[in-house]
Amino acid sequence: MTQLADGNSIVVGVDGSEASKAALRWAREQARALRAEVVAVHAWEPTTSGLAPYAPASARPTAAQQRVQAAELLASTVREVFGPRIGGSVRAVLVEGPPARALLRHAPGALLLALGRRAHGQYELPAIGTVGRECLRHATVPVVAVPAAQRPAPPLRTVETSPLARSGAA
Repeated sequence: MTQLADGNSIVVGVDGSEASKAALRWAREQARALRAEVVAVHAWEPTTSGLAPYAPASARPTAAQQRVQAAELLASTVREVFGPRIGGSVRAVLVEGPPARALLRHAPGALLLALGRRAHGQYELPAIGTVGRECLRHATVPVVAVPAAQRPAPPLRTVETSPLARSGAA
C-alpha cells in the first residue's frame, strides 16, 4: 500500500549514506520551521548480487531476511539523526522496489523531496546520482539536493630531509 504525503511533510530518501543523513538532518530543521512531518523513505530490492551463481541456496539471504536488513538500516539511520526519542514528527517508510520509483510515489502532496548528494563529483562523475537525476526529472514537488558534509582533510605533515638529500648528494 502506498501512503502519499499529506501536504505538510518533507519526504527524504534514505539509504544509510552520509549524504542521506545530511538530507535527513536538513529536513529535520526545515520540518521544525514549517511544523511539518519528515517522511523517511528507504527502498530496497531483493538481490543475489555478491554471490556466485553456483553458490548454494542456503548461502543466499531470503527476501524476508533482506527486508529485515533494510528495515534495520532505515531504523538505525533515523535513530542516528533524530536520536533515541524520535517522537511523532517523523515517519519511517520501507518500500520494496526501485528507489526513484518509491520516492516519486511518496512525494506527491509533500512540501519537498529531499535527497542527499556527494559534496563534489568524484572522478568527473556528477555529484548527484541516478536516483537523484530521476527524481529531478519526474518529481511533481520541489526537489532539494543536500550535499554531504565534507570530511576535513588530514593535516599536512612536515617531511624532514637529511642534509645530504638537500645538497643533492644522496
